[in-house]
Amino acid sequence: MTQLIAQVTPQSLTEVLQAAGYRVNQTDQNGIVQLLSASQGIGYAVRFGNPAAEQGSYVDFTFSCALRVQGQLPAGLAELWNASRRFARLSVQGEFLVMEMDVVIAAGVSADYLRGNLELWDRLLQEFINYLRDYSQNAAQMQAQPETVEAAPEEVIAQ
Repeated sequence: MTQLIAQVTPQSLTEVLQAAGYRVNQTDQNGIVQLLSASQGIGYAVRFGNPAAEQGSYVDFTFSCALRVQGQLPAGLAELWNASRRFARLSVQGEFLVMEMDVVIAAGVSADYLRGNLELWDRLLQEFINYLRDYSQNAAQMQAQPETVEAAPEEVIAQ
């Protein structure tokens, strides 16, 4: 029978990440522990959420990638991502564009579930960068084209 994991610690999650080939640094800011890693050259953090009954353990955590925005973000960028993608959400927080994905383990999960969520996060990071690249290229093309307005054909409703 598979041993279920009902809580994680910074050390146990570090081991999961390292076993998958990621470098991990543990940081402590004002008593809050987080893990720092990177995928595809993009840095991200793992922030722990709700504490478990055992001291220093948690029943959920969040993968978080914050990118500093230079200039003005196009309106609707985050909303379009959120409407067209599952699992990770995008938000604008000050001068940062933040993608986050929650992982809940409270009821007990397998080690494969944790690895699967890590693989999903890695894939979403790749999609995130491609999304931003495509969005900015499409925006540049739209600005380069002269604005045209097409008249909609009138519909005649016969009764």
